[in-house]
Amino acid sequence: MIAINVFITNISGERLWDVDKPLPPQAQIAVNINLVGFDQKSERTIEAPFVFTVNYTPSIAQISIKGKAHAAGESDEISKLVEEHTQQKPPIPVIQAISGAAIAEAILMSKTLGVPPPLPPLPPSQGQEPRKQPSTRYTA
Repeated sequence: MIAINVFITNISGERLWDVDKPLPPQAQIAVNINLVGFDQKSERTIEAPFVFTVNYTPSIAQISIKGKAHAAGESDEISKLVEEHTQQKPPIPVIQAISGAAIAEAILMSKTLGVPPPLPPLPPSQGQEPRKQPSTRYTA
């Protein structure tokens, strides 16, 4: 089994929207993960520096998180990850580990900046029907 540790080395965030102006009713949030490198340190370890960014449209804020992911496992698991990377396929376990750690930090940063968090909108529950408002009827 592959063990992946994510180390965050730099966090920066900037609110670009004036704090005196209300936030726009709708904003698009783009989240991007870039693996800057993918180095096999030994037969059983990999180091993958990354940059995780969150951008808002309109320009409300920007958040950037940098760090390194260290993966350790059996030599066949590590060689499979290296092979995927050389074939331009994303190494899914590494991306998932980075995403989980960085999105948590980005959510905290967005709260501090007072901007919407980089989360997908929640879909309505399929098992529940929308609640009907009780009807009130007044007669004189």
